[in-house]
Amino acid sequence: MSVRETHSIFFRSLVDRGYELTFKSADDSSLSLAKYGEFLFDNLVLFAPSVEEFGGTLSVDAITSFIDGGGDVLIGVDSTVGDTMREIAMECGVEIDEEGTAVIDHLNYDVNDEGKHTKIVADVANLIDAPTIVGASTKQVPILYQGVGMVADSDNPLILEVLTASSTAYSFDPDEAVKEYPHAVGKSTLLIAAIQARNNARVAFVGSLDFFSNDYFSSAVQSMQDGKKFDKSGNQELATALSKWVFKEKGVLRVGEVKHHRVGEKTPPSAYTIMEDVIYTIVIETLEGDSWVSYKADDIQLEFVRIDPFVRTFLSLKGGKYESVFKIPDVYGVFQFKVDYNRVGFTHLFKTTQVSVRPLEHTQYERFIPSAYPYYASAFSMMLGVLLLSFVFLHLREDMKEKPE
Repeated sequence: MSVRETHSIFFRSLVDRGYELTFKSADDSSLSLAKYGEFLFDNLVLFAPSVEEFGGTLSVDAITSFIDGGGDVLIGVDSTVGDTMREIAMECGVEIDEEGTAVIDHLNYDVNDEGKHTKIVADVANLIDAPTIVGASTKQVPILYQGVGMVADSDNPLILEVLTASSTAYSFDPDEAVKEYPHAVGKSTLLIAAIQARNNARVAFVGSLDFFSNDYFSSAVQSMQDGKKFDKSGNQELATALSKWVFKEKGVLRVGEVKHHRVGEKTPPSAYTIMEDVIYTIVIETLEGDSWVSYKADDIQLEFVRIDPFVRTFLSLKGGKYESVFKIPDVYGVFQFKVDYNRVGFTHLFKTTQVSVRPLEHTQYERFIPSAYPYYASAFSMMLGVLLLSFVFLHLREDMKEKPE
């Protein structure tokens, strides 16, 4: 049976969410992601783990260009993974184990395992703590997994370890004796990995193609270790939540109206003056279904930057807008209001507004500075001393002594 039939529940869920699907085999000569410099698709699903060479104009370079252009990709592989899919993963900072290997766990395997302990029961405690990616309901029912293991590039900070294996798992060929150190061991073994690029493009790698299958969606789960039985696995809920995140139905932020002005005014000035009180407001929205709603968080920060931040403060939500009131520092120059918000599971939010800050005009300085009173006193005392000395010198007359004849 084709993947289109064995994974029909997953594909039907995409159609129910409003997607128009185009199915093509990996060696189709008409395969193409772009035409006349424009991408033909918004999202790409690759369920062809063993492909050695794509048909048409589709290639590893074409897929990476699609990601660089902001496209989202969902990739499912298994133990038959070929070099082409491994190369795509390497481009994204994920290293998939070799063909013929599988994740093995001699403790956390399903009762219906065929004896190789490769049909493992993944503990939901090993899911990433990001409900935007994995959903809120997936923290209850374990996950069925049978496939290849992956390892994340430690130098890539963009990799998200969505689901890891247990500490007793490892990745190796189940038909061979373990005579060398496995490619992945324990919790460093990734079952599901994802990456959100700096352009907010999202890519997810699932090491088990069966993870999306109808059988695993509806299969019962019972681990040999604890014996707990569940009538249905958590695969369908996790697959739905993951696909919603990858295809940007969840975790998408955008900036709305941005305003800044002096306290007591309504419009922004041509330039601010040092030590003035400023109000900054910004509207941040998140996508919920087909509509944009106000995003609610208490950890959004505003920075007032001139090369380095001179002011860093939290933004508070008031009436659907985030607002902050602060005093401009006693430093003039070209500044920026900067909101740089980066959280796991959400698109990177970055907004800057450039303003000028000038020093005080000569008419704005204080006439008398309290801290200078000692200097004023010393100056006037000196003047008074000179006056007294002059008066004494000019008007004091000494008695003339008569010279004896």
